[in-house]
Amino acid sequence: MVDAPNEPGDRAVEEVFYTAERVALVEWRQFSGAKPTVLVTGVVALLAFVTGLSNMSEATVTLGGPLATVFPGASSFVRFGGVLFAFLLGTATFGLRRRKRIAWRVAVVTLPALAALPLSTLRTTDVPLLLSLCVAFPLLVSNREDFQRRLDLSPLQVASLAAIVGVGLYGTVGAYGLRGQFVGIEDWGDAVYYVIVTVATVGYGDVTPTTTEAQWFTLSVILFGTGAFTIAIGALVAPAIESRMAAAFGTMTASELTLLEDHVVVLGVGDVTASLIDRLADATDFVVVTPDADAATRLKRDGANVLTGDPTDEAVLADARVGDARGIVVGSDDDARDVLAVLACKAVAPDVRVVAAVNEEKHVRKFTSVGADEVINPRTIGGRLLGASVLGEASAYADVLGDDEAA
Repeated sequence: MVDAPNEPGDRAVEEVFYTAERVALVEWRQFSGAKPTVLVTGVVALLAFVTGLSNMSEATVTLGGPLATVFPGASSFVRFGGVLFAFLLGTATFGLRRRKRIAWRVAVVTLPALAALPLSTLRTTDVPLLLSLCVAFPLLVSNREDFQRRLDLSPLQVASLAAIVGVGLYGTVGAYGLRGQFVGIEDWGDAVYYVIVTVATVGYGDVTPTTTEAQWFTLSVILFGTGAFTIAIGALVAPAIESRMAAAFGTMTASELTLLEDHVVVLGVGDVTASLIDRLADATDFVVVTPDADAATRLKRDGANVLTGDPTDEAVLADARVGDARGIVVGSDDDARDVLAVLACKAVAPDVRVVAAVNEEKHVRKFTSVGADEVINPRTIGGRLLGASVLGEASAYADVLGDDEAA
C-alpha cells in the first residue's frame, strides 16, 4: 500500500532530506546593517564639508537646481549650509556609532534638509553628495531598530545644558525687549547675534547699550553666560579626567562600556586567563572583570579591556553588558566564587552562554547545577594532551595547541 504524499511520514522525510532552506551566497546584512549605515552617514558628512568649502570659496554660486526658485534663501544656504550640516552630521555619526537614538533622529532630520543643497545647485561636483544621501537615508530608516540606546546624561550635564539654553533665551528675549536702548539691535536676528557675541566675550562693538538699564542687562548676560559655560566645560572635562584616571587604575569608563556589543566577558583572573586572552584577542572584543586592582592594572597595560569589580555582583555584570555578550567565561582560581558568578550571570542574562573552568573535578556537578552551559577542567584536558603527546598523537590537537606548540 502506497502512502498518500501528504502523510506525516512523507513530510518528515522531506523536511530531513529535502530541506527547502537556502544558503545565501551574499550576506546582505553586512552591506545594509548598522555599521554600513554609520559609515555611509560619515561619508555624507565628509562630502557635505568638502562641498560646503567649495561653495564658500567661490565668489558667486550658480543655482541651477529645481529648488533654486522655490527655496527661500537658497543662495545663503548653499554657501554656508554644507559646512554647518557637515559638523552636525559628524556629531551625529559619533552618536550612531554608540547606537544612540537621539543621533538617529538628528541624522534622519538632517539628511533630507541637506538634500536641498545639491538640488539647488545641481552641479556635477554635487552628484556624489546627492547619491550618498540617497543611500544613507534608506539605510537609516531600515535600521532604526539598531539605534535604540538612550542618551544617559549625568545631573551635572543636564544642568549645564539647561543653563546654556536658559541664558540663550534670557539674553535673546531681553535684548529684543530692550532693543530701543541698544545701538545695533532691531530684530530677533540681531538679538541672537548680541547674545552669542556677548557670552563668547568677543565684543565687536557694533552692539552697544545706551542706557544704564541696558548696561546692567548686558552685565547679567555676561555673568550668567560665563557661569553656564563654566559648568558645561566642567561637565565635558570631567569624563576626560575620568578616562585618564580609569586608564591609570586599569578599568574601563562608562562611555567605553557602552561600546561593548557581541563581546566575550571573562569573569575572574586565574591560571587560564593569559592563554584565554591570547585566543580571544585575535577573534573578538572582550572585557575582563576582576576585583584585583593589581591584576587589572597589569592586564590594562597589556592592552586588555578591564572592569575592576566583583564578578558576583549583578550590577557589575550589567556594567560589563553581559546581556549583549556573545558568551561568558568564568575562570578564576576560586571555584566557590565562580559558582556564585555563574548564578549572577544567569540572573542578569539567562540566555547568554556561560562556560566555566573548574579547578577541581568534584565541583563539576555544582557548576552544572547552577546553570553553566559547559564546564571544562583544564587539568584533565592537560593530562590527556600529555598522554597524546607521549604517544605521538599530538597532531590531533594541533588546532587547540597551536602550530608552534604542537610541532
